[in-house]
Amino acid sequence: MNQQKNLLTAALAVLTAFSSVSAQGGEDGGSTYEKFRVGGYGEMVANFKDYGINRYWGNKMGNTQTHRNTISIPRFVVAFDYKFTPKWVLGAEIEFESGGTGAAYELENSENGDYETEIEKGGEVALEQFHITRLILPEINVRAGHLIVPVGLTNSHHEPVNFFGTSRPEGETKIIPSTWHETGLELFGTLGKGWATFDYQAMVVTGLNANGFDRKTWAGSGKTSIFEYDNFTSPAYVARVDYRGVPGLRVGGSWYFCNNIGANADKPTTYTSYGDIPVRIYTVDAQYINRFLTFRGNCIFGNLGKSDKLSQANLNLGNNSPYTRAVPIAKKAVSYGTELGLNLQGIAGTPKCPALYPFARYEYYNPQEEVIARQGADDREKVSMWTAGLNWKALPNLVFKADYTTRKIGSGKYNSENEFAIGVAYVGWFWSK
Repeated sequence: MNQQKNLLTAALAVLTAFSSVSAQGGEDGGSTYEKFRVGGYGEMVANFKDYGINRYWGNKMGNTQTHRNTISIPRFVVAFDYKFTPKWVLGAEIEFESGGTGAAYELENSENGDYETEIEKGGEVALEQFHITRLILPEINVRAGHLIVPVGLTNSHHEPVNFFGTSRPEGETKIIPSTWHETGLELFGTLGKGWATFDYQAMVVTGLNANGFDRKTWAGSGKTSIFEYDNFTSPAYVARVDYRGVPGLRVGGSWYFCNNIGANADKPTTYTSYGDIPVRIYTVDAQYINRFLTFRGNCIFGNLGKSDKLSQANLNLGNNSPYTRAVPIAKKAVSYGTELGLNLQGIAGTPKCPALYPFARYEYYNPQEEVIARQGADDREKVSMWTAGLNWKALPNLVFKADYTTRKIGSGKYNSENEFAIGVAYVGWFWSK
């Protein structure tokens, strides 16, 4: 009996570790609960910018030099966990993005298959997660439903306490979906012990949609979800492994493969003549935290087959299409970045010092790292940027942020983009029983 109890305790710990329920309050997991818990996270950000709204049109030097300010609620998320039994657990998250509601697109077969849409308030309400977990052993557990796709550093750890800036790392969120969630099946668990401890996830989920790929975001707009259902003709396969054998250290990598994103398109016949259009994404990331500092780094590399054919097809999508039709689409896209923050409270060695974290982050990303289409790459997509700022953790799960960002566009060929931002974010469980 004691052995079974220990196995169950360990399995519940695995669930907590992998739950992207984001209200867990960071890397140390969520609070224990017997039957259910309710929590969530949210962010508010104000930006003060010295550049215009479009670096692509109307100015040979890129974005115009101007002054504009924006304020937003990027996301407000409500999270819920419920235990049917200690081994069967329901998890769900609902995200309210930009304080508004989205719009639904439909294909009207009675109107020659044209797109029909009603646009209301910008923003969206989305079911970010909805899954049922069966806890079996620490080494292997099963989860089915609408899941977080653990590709990259930010998707796996997207809560606002897990990055320093007022906004999520820009490179990752530019070339792949964020927060990336798809419907499917997942196996997960922990292997080994002590210094040889590894966490793993293996998934089969809905694949990306070829219609959404474009010049500016590569796969970032390829997530299927604008209709009442997702095409599952060509599923995606995802794997992630994290090494956790050293206290404070996590080193991980992920792999994503979909054999034919054209088969998941709104109208699959759009790409039938091209055969399979495969996409592969590889990522490596690391994090190290001790009482003095926090370090994070990540790299994403993406490869798209038949990108020239896809560019041609997407350029010819209908005028009422909800997609950008911005081409050429690159064969290869890349993003990498690193950030370092100092814990002044830990360095001072006294809790009387405020929990202040000065930090700096560097990123490079290019959704057109290699283009084989006739048009060639647009150098304005290549960005290298620095962000520096200060985080104040007023409470363990409440943080105030301020930072300054400067972007170099096209290796400095175009006007730089600079902005100052302030924000506040929280994450936590509010009620449990």
